[in-house]
Amino acid sequence: MVTDTGGVNDQSFNQSAWEGLQTLKDEMGADVNYIESKQEADYATNLDKAADDEAQLIWGVGFAMADAIGIAATANPDIQYAIIDNGYDEATMPDNVAGVMFRAQEPSFVVGYIAGKTTETGKVGFVGGVTSDIIDQFQYGFQAGVDYASEELGKTITVDVQYAESFTDASKGKAIASKMFSDGCDIVFHAAGGAGVGVIEAAKDAGKYAIGVDRDQAYLAPENVLTSAMKLVNNAVIAVSKEVIEGKEIGGQTYTYGLTEDAVGIPEEHSLMGDETYNAALEVEEKIKNGEIVPPANADEYAQFGK
Repeated sequence: MVTDTGGVNDQSFNQSAWEGLQTLKDEMGADVNYIESKQEADYATNLDKAADDEAQLIWGVGFAMADAIGIAATANPDIQYAIIDNGYDEATMPDNVAGVMFRAQEPSFVVGYIAGKTTETGKVGFVGGVTSDIIDQFQYGFQAGVDYASEELGKTITVDVQYAESFTDASKGKAIASKMFSDGCDIVFHAAGGAGVGVIEAAKDAGKYAIGVDRDQAYLAPENVLTSAMKLVNNAVIAVSKEVIEGKEIGGQTYTYGLTEDAVGIPEEHSLMGDETYNAALEVEEKIKNGEIVPPANADEYAQFGK
């Protein structure tokens, strides 16, 4: 596994991916390893190192690695590759690369609904890392979930949206969230990797709520992390890796995971929101699973949501 610049201890999806590989080691005796990328310029070199180590399957974590993975896969046609958060165009997708995507708008909608049901000020926030199609899923899914709760409750709830322009700068994330809290937000959801750790720190300092991302981040501030929009990268890594271990060819396709596949969701622990809100959120999950609610993944879909 080659990480993106967030590193293997990012409290987010790199860490979750590595936990998936460690599970494979424990359950199937797989030989697993990781190489950390400190900057984007490291991607190509690190992928070459993984190939030199004769890896059977090489994981790239993060859409920023898409170009580097494509080049490495072309140079090493006998090695299988998989990348988290990127789906290639079928015409350009290498035969030995699998894309793994998540419908992140689904858990984001659910936590948006929870935020809408929980806010006392009628004002919540979203802090993104760097603008992209992937982060759009979190932002617009969240906003739609807030809107859904707003309509259900019959009151106006606004969403303040800002970007840290970084997935690593925790101080920037903290500064943005601190300003949101001082401006009246009482809940802030982040999809900002390491920068989002600063959002959680700001919530702790302000005595407000943050919503975590990618994994259950309650351990970072048990009294302040209301819930988390979990993207269970570890489960996807395990599922796809097992196919390779079993001798299957995974390349040339994109795997897409969401609530239906139990690959996204919210944590069971819900003491901060209470049973009523939690159970209502589970009902929303069921509506997403059965197609009654289709959370938006981008600005255009958001503009049409609920119309």
